[in-house]
Order: sequence, then C-alpha cells, then structure tokens
Amino acid sequence: MADVFTARDKADCAEREVKQRQRVYPRLVSEGRMTQQLADRQTALMVAIAADYRLAADIEDAKGRLL
Repeated sequence: MADVFTARDKADCAEREVKQRQRVYPRLVSEGRMTQQLADRQTALMVAIAADYRLAADIEDAKGRLL
C-alpha cells in the first residue's frame, strides 16, 4: 500500500504533522505530560522527515519534467 503514496503526499502529511505538534506539544508540556526537551526533539525530528520527503518530491517532479 505504501507504493500508492508519492513523496509529495508524504511531505504534505509530514508538514501537517509538524504544524499539529507545534499546536499540541506546548499544552502537553504545560500540563506536565511531556518534557520540553522531548517536545523539541520530536518536533525537530518531524521537521527533518518533512524536509527529506520534500526533497524527494522535488526530485520526482524534476524527473517528471525531463521526460
């Protein structure tokens, strides 16, 4: 099933997840349900994943334009 999703689909989803984490994690930290260190790390990790997929999507797009 994973082959059904393009790199652009994955990048868009990862970017939405970054925004979600940026909205939710501050509340979890303030409630003591998550440390700031973990929130920062988990958000940074998803930012890196989104960037990887965005690069892959850009490469896919460039290949498509060449064909």
